[in-house]
Amino acid sequence: MATWAELAAAEPEMAERGRTLIYQYGPGLGFLATIGADEMPRVHPVCPIVANGGLWVFVIPSPKRGDLDRDGRYALHAFTPENVDDEFMVIGHARPVTDPATRAAAVAAYHQPVPGDHDLFELGIERALLATYTHRGQWPPTYRRWRAPDVAGRLAQPTEDPA
Repeated sequence: MATWAELAAAEPEMAERGRTLIYQYGPGLGFLATIGADEMPRVHPVCPIVANGGLWVFVIPSPKRGDLDRDGRYALHAFTPENVDDEFMVIGHARPVTDPATRAAAVAAYHQPVPGDHDLFELGIERALLATYTHRGQWPPTYRRWRAPDVAGRLAQPTEDPA
C-alpha cells in the first residue's frame, strides 16, 4: 500500500494531473466506492484531501463509514471535467486515523470546519489510473496505470497503452 507521496514520487505527472482533476472545481470532489455488508458496491460523493503526502477523506456517520471500518476496500474516482472526459481513479484500502495532529493537519488542508463526528480516513493506494482524451468523444483514451510496490519491494512498472 502506498501513500500519495509515494505515488507522486514514482509518477509525478500522473499524481499532478490526478490532483488537478480532484480539485478542478475548488474543493476536492470525487466518488467513493465501498463494499457494503451485503457485498454490494456503494458509491457516494466525497471531498477528498491531498495534503501532507497523503490522500484523506472525512466521512460522516453513515453506511459508507461502516463499510470502511469493516472492510476498508475503496475506489475513488475524481469528477470529470466539463469539456473533456479525462479520468483519475485510485484503488486501495482505507484506514481510520485517530491521531489528533494528523486530524488537525487534514482539517487545515480542508479549509472548512469539520464536525467532530466526521471520522478521518487515509486512503492507501494500491493502484492508480489516469485516462486522458484529446477531445470529448475521443475513443480510446490514453491510459496510464500505476501499481504500488509489490511485496518484494519492487516497483511495478507504469504502462501507457491505447486501450
